[in-house]
Amino acid sequence: MTTTTPTRVKTIAEFHRLRGLPKPEHPLISVVNLDTVDHSGDNESASLILDFYFIAIKRCLPSKFKYGQQEYDFDEGVMFFIAPGQVFKIEIEPDSTARRSGWLLLIHPDFLWNTPLAKTIKQYQYFDYSVNEALLLSEKEETAAIGILQSIEHEYQSNIDKFSQNIIIAQLELLLVQSDRFYHRQFITRKITNHKIVNRLEEILSDYFNSDDLADKGLPSVQYIADKLNVSPNYLSDLLKVLTGQSTQQHIHEKLIEKAKEKLSTTDLSVSEIAYELGFEHSQSFSKLFKAKTDLSPMKFRQSFN
Repeated sequence: MTTTTPTRVKTIAEFHRLRGLPKPEHPLISVVNLDTVDHSGDNESASLILDFYFIAIKRCLPSKFKYGQQEYDFDEGVMFFIAPGQVFKIEIEPDSTARRSGWLLLIHPDFLWNTPLAKTIKQYQYFDYSVNEALLLSEKEETAAIGILQSIEHEYQSNIDKFSQNIIIAQLELLLVQSDRFYHRQFITRKITNHKIVNRLEEILSDYFNSDDLADKGLPSVQYIADKLNVSPNYLSDLLKVLTGQSTQQHIHEKLIEKAKEKLSTTDLSVSEIAYELGFEHSQSFSKLFKAKTDLSPMKFRQSFN
């Protein structure tokens, strides 16, 4: 049965009940080895909003996962991350006999309360990537990630004492840092696909800056560019930082400065007129950005050509 209205899942125990998993051993964290559980109760599609962090390593799934219109089939071992408040959809394939395999790690924000990770976890932008931007793990990477999950599982299943939370959080931090490393590798090794994105970005920016959209609508937003490229904004910026050293916003500003230099050096338009054509309501804002990027005011730059 497919639901149209997402179901909000407030607790980890509630998620376990909904997906037919064994009762969790802790209210704020859960580690599930999918190889060891009966999946007979986990046979319905669902649209969910979780109030906790969800990390999964999965393979051989008879299901598809979606964010909106984005979809990913888990034919290979992949890792993906979902932050609290996001909507995702599980679609179980009918009459599928494939065995589900992998790991789940669920962490309620309350488990991180009053720890440095409560704040630093937000720096891992892959929690906001679309599912089709999932991490494709190499065999070595998958072994490393599962090893960390097994360490968390061992502590999770032991008698809870005053050291348990710190040990689990230390392992979780290691998992997040390693995942950052794995994504960095993926950005580099998937060169053809990723460089096509960079080339397409340049085309989109050139078309936009050569159209009337700039004066009418102002600078394109990061969201606008990401939508044009069919990727999530955080994924795009992280990818660009690895490949070019600049974020999406910096690429937009670079294209703006390039266009401004062209107008300053080849036209007699005033600085105010150029600022207007580049989408600025106030010429002072344009001049401030131009100087920040070039160490010259627009007038000083123009004078260098005379």
